[in-house]
Amino acid sequence: MGENKKILITGVAGFIGSNLADRLLKEGYSIVGVDNLSAGVIEQIPKGVEFHKLDIRSIEIFPLFSGVDVVFHLAAKNCIEDCQQDPVETADINVRGTANVFEASRRAKVRKVIDFESSAVYEGITKFPTSESEVSPQSFYAVSKICANLFAKKYGEFHGVTSVGIRPFSVYGPRQDYRRTIPPSMPAFAIKLLKEEQPIIFGDGSKRRDFIYVEDLNDFMLLCINDSRVDGKVFNLGSGTNNSVLEVYHLVKDILKSSVEPTFKPNLSGEAQITLADISAAKALGWAPKTKIEDGVKILVDFLKKEKELGRL
Repeated sequence: MGENKKILITGVAGFIGSNLADRLLKEGYSIVGVDNLSAGVIEQIPKGVEFHKLDIRSIEIFPLFSGVDVVFHLAAKNCIEDCQQDPVETADINVRGTANVFEASRRAKVRKVIDFESSAVYEGITKFPTSESEVSPQSFYAVSKICANLFAKKYGEFHGVTSVGIRPFSVYGPRQDYRRTIPPSMPAFAIKLLKEEQPIIFGDGSKRRDFIYVEDLNDFMLLCINDSRVDGKVFNLGSGTNNSVLEVYHLVKDILKSSVEPTFKPNLSGEAQITLADISAAKALGWAPKTKIEDGVKILVDFLKKEKELGRL
């Protein structure tokens, strides 16, 4: 349990950050949250979080790191299409912002920084399942994440800041980023079907993704806090299996008992055709994903039903 330990989460108002904060509060940790609310939603921040509306690029975040044991760095510009349109801001947030978080951690003598990278760094890979040693970034977003990873490594090498790199694959669950310019497929499908509108599939639906439920991801985050075996390493977090976009669509459609068919549009730029994680490194530490995709999607759909009832969709 997390008695007397303070944890700081950047991007706390986002999908993964808010779910992580929920879990850590239940485990007894004290949580400081940072988010500029450019993409995050303040209503998603759990009660009990000491929240500060600040940008990770600002030196104003530095005092918040005092007395912090572990930092989870999730704040980022992460919609691939938005990043393609504005590579300069992408670099500013994802690279300079990450360096600023590590500098604040160095000055405050934070014990460990758990840095969220992305499975997007594997966009150009054709070897599956893909291990952590194989990287081939194609999009500006992926390039920014590789640059941020290099800063993390050098802060360890030159300043002794212990870090762990996390490369989540397609994370899904309640609070998933359905407000983005182009939302992830699961909530995008569910929202359209709940409104009896045609969902959009980019491409022919054959793209395959390795989906991981958010609470399975959180299981590994808890392990990272106190397990020194993760220090200085990078870990893929996925299910180790994948599903096509069309399979996911039919799963959502069946749960909602809908008869609406999708409409197809051209592929988005910079997207991988297949993602499939080699999760052997994480599993070697005793972690394993537990949630079946059918069960996880049902939880997500039920969450979105409630959001619709509350007039939030």
